[in-house]
Amino acid sequence: MANVLSKEKREQVLALGRLGWTLRRIEEATGVRRETASGYLKQAGIAVRVPGRWGRAANPAIEVSTDSGTDSKPANEVSTDSAPGRAPSASACEPYREEIEAALGLKRNAVAIYQDLVTRHGFTAKYASVRRFIRKLRGGRPLEPFGVITTAPGEEAQVDYGDGPMVRDPATGKYRRVRLFVLTLAYSRKAVRLLTANSSTKTWAQLHEEALRRLGGAVQWVVLDNLREGVLKPDVYEPELNPLYRDVLRHYGVVAMPARVRDPNRKGKVESAIGHTKRTPLKGMRFESIEQAQAYLDRWDRTWADTRIHGTTKRQVAAMFAEERPALRSLPVEPFRYYEWGTRTVHLDGHVEVAGAYYETPPGRIGTRIPVQWDERCVRLLDPVTGQLLREHVRLSRGRYTPRSEASKRTPLTTVQLLGRAKSAGKSIGALADAMHAQDGEIAVRRILGLLSLARRHGAATVDEACVAAFELGAPTYRFVRRYLERHLVPRLTLRQVDPLIRELTHYRDVIERMAVVKENTP
Repeated sequence: MANVLSKEKREQVLALGRLGWTLRRIEEATGVRRETASGYLKQAGIAVRVPGRWGRAANPAIEVSTDSGTDSKPANEVSTDSAPGRAPSASACEPYREEIEAALGLKRNAVAIYQDLVTRHGFTAKYASVRRFIRKLRGGRPLEPFGVITTAPGEEAQVDYGDGPMVRDPATGKYRRVRLFVLTLAYSRKAVRLLTANSSTKTWAQLHEEALRRLGGAVQWVVLDNLREGVLKPDVYEPELNPLYRDVLRHYGVVAMPARVRDPNRKGKVESAIGHTKRTPLKGMRFESIEQAQAYLDRWDRTWADTRIHGTTKRQVAAMFAEERPALRSLPVEPFRYYEWGTRTVHLDGHVEVAGAYYETPPGRIGTRIPVQWDERCVRLLDPVTGQLLREHVRLSRGRYTPRSEASKRTPLTTVQLLGRAKSAGKSIGALADAMHAQDGEIAVRRILGLLSLARRHGAATVDEACVAAFELGAPTYRFVRRYLERHLVPRLTLRQVDPLIRELTHYRDVIERMAVVKENTP
């Protein structure tokens, strides 16, 4: 017997046993487990009544003998050779008391401690022995009831982030906490646990992909929290998803179902899996690399998490996942092509800038902002309202422009107005603007704007002289005018640049005056 009862409780059990109560009835009345009560009754020489035999004669096979001098005993005879009142045997966990107390100091739970004892010492007793021993050390707490949401196999998965273990950062050499990503199947409770050092929209989507590959299939929908990596605008009926995350799920045929704000019980299965992971394998643990931590977590998954009997389903997780796996949808052959995304303003030349290159947009969109997606191979321009594809261009190197289409050869009204501003600034400035537009078309709009910017900075007359020199030397370009002004004009210092010089000169003047006073007073 692993439990030791108090004197009052022990006398209560013995009294009820003498009245002929069954072990089940004694357990209901006193709260003492049947195994413990049976041990005390047998030790005291009291016959243990078999259920359903009220008023019948006792079975000789289970009669209790108090004759210690006989050589032979019945099959189930209980001997009382030991001294009366002797306490039951100590717990099987007693030799490991110090190690268990140290683990409790790290806030590890009973499951983790039991698994450590089995792994390190070949512990042969049951988990219940460890649980009773720990309950004796620190006491138990009542469980909070929650409703259980049942789903069909392959129907739903729940995902969330949690705090991972402490891992040494290779850059700084210090320990820092990584993030724990968990995807839990709602039917079988099979969970995929992945660690990541940093979080972003792309990382969040890649973790989903890796989890689906490990499971070997996809579910119909996934329930998630309203974190920024997945949901841009929370809404009960029509949430706005992150475009990259939405497209990744669409690639695998999965629908995102964000939970209500501040409603973690809707995804209680993944919340429970995260709490179980934090309390059991990762509590108080430190690792030298994230690869080492992931390998440890995968090994724990195979050894303990998948082979455990789940508290709600009362079945083994691996057995239930074997039933659910055929119901998962098959994964696509090609992986998802990740891209970057953002919004860009259409410039006066009808182009948008992406990574230093310029891509033409459909006519009539100057001044508007449109969504843009790009990767290492192509750039896609989307309609801001419907999300439809407007144009798709091959990725260009920095400074390059896409070829002009036939529809864009007509000079827009905004460009005509810009050329008029250049002529108003100066005769040679207007001539140079016309020459650049005639040669490069709408691509020259940015250079004309730069030319007008030089006129505001250095004066229209000075820039007009530089344009004259550009025509005389046969280089009518914006770059020539800018370099000409840099070489032939004295840079004008702004007030922000002059103030430090004045303070420095004032400081030197004060130092010189103090030195002169000291020199005069020196004999």
